Amino acid sequence: MITVFLLSLFGLILLNVPISLALIGTAGVMMYLTGGFSAQILTQGLVRGIDNFPLLAIPFFMIAGEIMNQGGISRRIVRFAHVLVGHISGGIGYVGILSSMVFAGVSGSAIADTAAVGSVLVPVMNNHGYDTKRSTGLICSAGCIGPIIPPSIPMILYGVTAGVSIVKLFLGGIIPGILIAVVLSIVWFFHTRRRNYKSEKRATWKELVSSTIDAFWALLLPIIILGGIVFGVVTPTEAAVIAVVYAFLIAMFVYHDITIKDIPEILVASMKSTASIMFVVGGATAAAYMITTVHIPEMLTGLIVSHAANAYTLLFLINILLLLVGCVLDTAPAILLLTPILLPIVVQYGLNPIHFGVVMVMNLCLGLLTPPVGAVLYVGSGLSRLSIVQLTKGMLPFLLAMIGVLFAITYFPDLVLVTTRYIK
Repeated sequence: MITVFLLSLFGLILLNVPISLALIGTAGVMMYLTGGFSAQILTQGLVRGIDNFPLLAIPFFMIAGEIMNQGGISRRIVRFAHVLVGHISGGIGYVGILSSMVFAGVSGSAIADTAAVGSVLVPVMNNHGYDTKRSTGLICSAGCIGPIIPPSIPMILYGVTAGVSIVKLFLGGIIPGILIAVVLSIVWFFHTRRRNYKSEKRATWKELVSSTIDAFWALLLPIIILGGIVFGVVTPTEAAVIAVVYAFLIAMFVYHDITIKDIPEILVASMKSTASIMFVVGGATAAAYMITTVHIPEMLTGLIVSHAANAYTLLFLINILLLLVGCVLDTAPAILLLTPILLPIVVQYGLNPIHFGVVMVMNLCLGLLTPPVGAVLYVGSGLSRLSIVQLTKGMLPFLLAMIGVLFAITYFPDLVLVTTRYIK
């Protein structure tokens, strides 16, 4: 049945069947071969997957991200970061990292983060004579901070699937997200030293005050979201609703960058993104039902346990597995499919589900940077007009640094768990 599952899923993917339909088709094939095909059960699995209250946070975070993009909020965040660090040699690269961290505190999506920051900075970096491959690779890598620093759409999916606290997952992603920003800055520092990029003129106090005032309301948004979640004032879903209302009011009545006429376009774009994610969630739930029914988790548990002498070896094997899976499967379906399989094994070895969840999300986010499926790569390619091969070469040093952070948080759980210990 493991062979049937893999051949069905990846066979359909290779035929360019959308991942959501490939998951449903895989469930149907497995159901047929076990002699119990039922369209009703498939439909029930599809509906049951999306009929979950915490998932309601996803469309609201999507809408908030769209409003930030079209309402001038993202542009003001980038300008504020530019005033702070733009005068350093290669400073626009640090602007990209800092902007991505701030934007990550609202969007929860690597694709949205990369598109928002990259659309502003990639042309600017090209005009300043930066190496296009390396600079775009940096922006794409920094974009993957989005799902790690809270809020995070992949962590919501993992929390729902694993039945663990989404708030603790959010808090567990703070230090790993900061570490990624640090290692990306270090790699960029050594790159700029070799290239000797010219530094820009340091911003005057007047420019600093002006940009701070201009970006104040935009910078307040991630503080409101994270503060509300951390102090238990709101749930992640409620925080997402607040983010939408706040971003809308600021973009319309303070910055005046959107009008009532722009609302349908924002909602349609958000609905398209949400629908694609929710369809995958439903398809993955149907497939997960069949995976459990034919006892694939038990089979893989025996296989992995026979090769894992201890928890350290187990984590190493799982990391390698997830890195490979991330190359061919998008983050959402991978989380929804693999969590029911891997979590029981992890718990059997006495590992913390919150720690494992953050490791899993970060690992699969690296898959967004690897061909052939890496969605962030395609965003970067569209922004820079580089081929996927060229962009992959430019991004490789940053990817290796991020893998280093991955193994650091894997083997030093306190890097994840220290921020969660004060939350019940």
